Order: sequence, then C-alpha cells, then structure tokens
Amino acid sequence: MSGYKAVLWDMDGTLVDSQELHWTAWRSTMANEGREITHEQFLATFGQRNDSIIPTWLGPAVSAERVEQIGQAKEELYRQLVHRLGITPEPGVPACLDRLHKYGWKQAVASAAPRANIDAVLAALSLNHLFQSIVSAEDVHQGKPDPAVYLLAASRLGVPPERCIVVEDAGAGLEGARRAGMRSIGISHNRKDLRADIVVDSLASLEPDAFDRLLNQWDSRSAANLP
Repeated sequence: MSGYKAVLWDMDGTLVDSQELHWTAWRSTMANEGREITHEQFLATFGQRNDSIIPTWLGPAVSAERVEQIGQAKEELYRQLVHRLGITPEPGVPACLDRLHKYGWKQAVASAAPRANIDAVLAALSLNHLFQSIVSAEDVHQGKPDPAVYLLAASRLGVPPERCIVVEDAGAGLEGARRAGMRSIGISHNRKDLRADIVVDSLASLEPDAFDRLLNQWDSRSAANLP
C-alpha cells in the first residue's frame, strides 16, 4: 500500500489566481439580471457552487431554471475571459506539480467548478498531462465541506483516502478533507486562519519534501495504533 499516494487539488485560489476573473464575470452577469453585487458579497461566496451562490443573492424563491441560466451565462463569460486574458498559476504551483509528477504521485483536480472551466484553465496553462483525474461540480451532488468530491477523486485514482493529501485555500474544503480522512495542506492568503496539517502562505514556501513527510507521519501514527 505504501506505493499508493495522491494529491487532490482545489483549483480556484489554489492552483490558479482566478479571483479577479470570477469577480468580473459575476459582476457583469448579475448586472445583466438587474442586480448589483458588492465585492464583499462576492468574496463571501467565492469557491462555492453556483446553486448555492445565486440563491444567496436572489433569494431562496429563485427557480432552479433561472439559477441554471444565470450560472451558465456567468461561466461562459468566465471562460471567455480566461481565453482572452489568460490566467496565472498561484506561486510555486508549476514547480510543485512537476516535482510530484516526477516522484510518482498521482494527481487530481477536485473542484466545485464546472468541468468546462477546469478544462479551460488547464489548457490555458498546459497542465493537462499532470493530472490523472478531474472531479468537477457535475460529478457530485453536494459541495464542500461534504467530502464527496475528494472521495470520488481518490476512487478514480485508485488510492485509499488515508494515502491522499488535499491542497486547499478555503476552510470548507479543508473540513471536507478532514471528513474524508485525508491529510491537508492549506494555502493561507492574506494570513487567513486555516485548519490544516500544514499551513503556508504559498506553495513557493513549502519544503520540497513536505508531501512525503506529511504522509510518512500519518503512516507512523497509524502503525503505532495497530493492535
């Protein structure tokens, strides 16, 4: 079992700095719906699923059909912005992905984003070849902190949860990792307080052997608890 190891990546705010593009897309889309949203309202929902975000802004009576329509319009605009303007990886991400790939880690994207968004981002950064699986909003019914997105990603990789490490920048995602029985690395933007096994301000400041050490620590603790 020791040969099995995987890293499950959140995308927005973890793999890529997408906040400004999402803000632009949401602001424009909601303005077309006759609703102005503030940057604070956007930040409070960033990283959630659209079927959670839109009722927060339009009220619980909004129909599922309208939620779907608005969500599709926003995501299409977001992808247009990615194609037109490009997108930037978070600091340290390319080197970290390459290093993990080189040393035999399986990798998956486990995100609340639509699959088309993930495909657009990975294509823009030429990172597709580094991931063996992608789990998106269409694949699970519940968003983070529900652990389903991580458990499905681990299953698709053929790696047990206890051999997986989640990389996340949001508290809900890290709670989902805990519920899934996985170790976690939190990316703390602006000194945000996160509950994770390791917390860093960016992957650029993470020790090169941090993933192996974290998994080895977990293996040692598990072995110590055996009867």
